[in-house]
Amino acid sequence: MNLSDSQTAGVPPVNRLGATEYVRQNLEHAISAGVVKVGQRLPSEAALAARFGVSRSVVREALRVLEVRGTTATRVGVGTFVIATEPVSQVDFAGFGATDLVEARPHIEIPAAGLAAVRRSEHDLEHLQGLIESMQRTDDPDEWVRQDTELHLAIAEASGNRVFTTVLRSIKAALALQSGQLNDGSNRRLPSEHEHRSIVAAIAQGSITEAEDAMRFHLDQVKDVVLTERSNTHEGENR
Repeated sequence: MNLSDSQTAGVPPVNRLGATEYVRQNLEHAISAGVVKVGQRLPSEAALAARFGVSRSVVREALRVLEVRGTTATRVGVGTFVIATEPVSQVDFAGFGATDLVEARPHIEIPAAGLAAVRRSEHDLEHLQGLIESMQRTDDPDEWVRQDTELHLAIAEASGNRVFTTVLRSIKAALALQSGQLNDGSNRRLPSEHEHRSIVAAIAQGSITEAEDAMRFHLDQVKDVVLTERSNTHEGENR
């Protein structure tokens, strides 16, 4: 399979998109145009990195987004294969739809953040601040997603409410998949880190209102990206 410039025409240049989004859009364009057919294997990470002039970690992020969107499936040690020509209209995150998560999370995580502001221990605070610092340092997208998920779980644990903690732990896999898609494909990593710092700072200050407001703002940003992704997917289906 050859991803030539003509075969991926119509995608904005990389300087107008984030690198991950640029690779993702080019690959989705090639798949929807039939350049790569269902059942075929995509080129290796190294080959795609050379083709698009990006790092292998960027390619890896783009491939993960494609898998979450339902167009490809990766088999460890074998490669990434095309399984659909268009993204699915309702992205599935470990059995939960994207809408399920954005509707449910505010009812759990906003009050959890508020309670954490008044119930957190010094150990809780050190753990939260350590996760923030570690997320800023890591260059590994998978590790960033793991720590992002752990941060949200740690806030629930700091709330002292076992129901909040149990519910979030039960959807941990879904949270990780959603984080991987939104923060890679939509270039949400840096904004997310800023929002996380605001949440943890409010918890450290012991302000219920500020902690709840910071978490509400963060989840609103997540919701906006999810709705935009769904809108773009529906537009593609209707063309």
